[in-house]
Amino acid sequence: MPDQLDLNLLRVFDAVLQDGSVTAASERLHLSVPATSRALARLRRAMNDPILVRAGRELVPTPFALRIAPRVRSLLDEAAALVTADRDLDLRELRRTFTVRVGDGVVTPLVSAVAAVAPHVVLRFVAEGDESVEALRDGSVDLDLGAGAGQEVDIRSEVLYRERMVGVVRTGHPLGKPTLAQLCRYPHVSVSRRGRTRGPLDVALRAAGRQRHVAVVVPFYAAAVLLVASTDHIGLIPQRLAEEHRGVLRWFPVDADLPMIEVRTHWHARLDADPAQRWLRDVVRSVV
Repeated sequence: MPDQLDLNLLRVFDAVLQDGSVTAASERLHLSVPATSRALARLRRAMNDPILVRAGRELVPTPFALRIAPRVRSLLDEAAALVTADRDLDLRELRRTFTVRVGDGVVTPLVSAVAAVAPHVVLRFVAEGDESVEALRDGSVDLDLGAGAGQEVDIRSEVLYRERMVGVVRTGHPLGKPTLAQLCRYPHVSVSRRGRTRGPLDVALRAAGRQRHVAVVVPFYAAAVLLVASTDHIGLIPQRLAEEHRGVLRWFPVDADLPMIEVRTHWHARLDADPAQRWLRDVVRSVV
């Protein structure tokens, strides 16, 4: 009969997948290497899967291990919430890894705020993609920061802020505060995760009988900032991000009726009562 799984074995599973090494996992768990190896052997028997296999000089997780990893992480988080629900949170001793799905402009202040009070916390950032709520449900993402309202009954949502899009050019660019006609005289950088070259600005330009030339499409605002800062291209980015790059960029309001961006946090309902998760949401709320 296969070994029964317990939380200690699941912790070993989570650690070896995060570190890709029995030695590193043992250090994370404060176990000896032989004890961690024995636990991994028990996991392999219980799950009837190698969990980690050698690929060259590295150990890589099997497809099965990757598939169940988010569910294991979710179970461990729920167990931690049960144990700490009625206790004061000791941030100096908190040892947790939080996975945050986020766009540009929030990473640096969030890292600084967390490191200042919780030195053992690990923040794992993943890029925005299809924004599927399944990542929140299965525990592969703890907190999602982005645009859009939550529509699912088991997904909590809170508005963080609203902001407008502004035009940006490099410092020293010959363009001043442009009219729509002047805006169309230079090539543009468009930011779209789906590779789109058209957006709300193009609708406004078309209504005014104008058309811009989108010369470059990039998936992230950070890439647009780098391009605009080193070329004569024009970019359209959130004002908050433009303010952060005042040294290399100059921003200006666009004379068009562009929609405001509403940025929210999203998390799963099961994390409502977890003190560590509540603290993280408070930190996000304070830094943005």
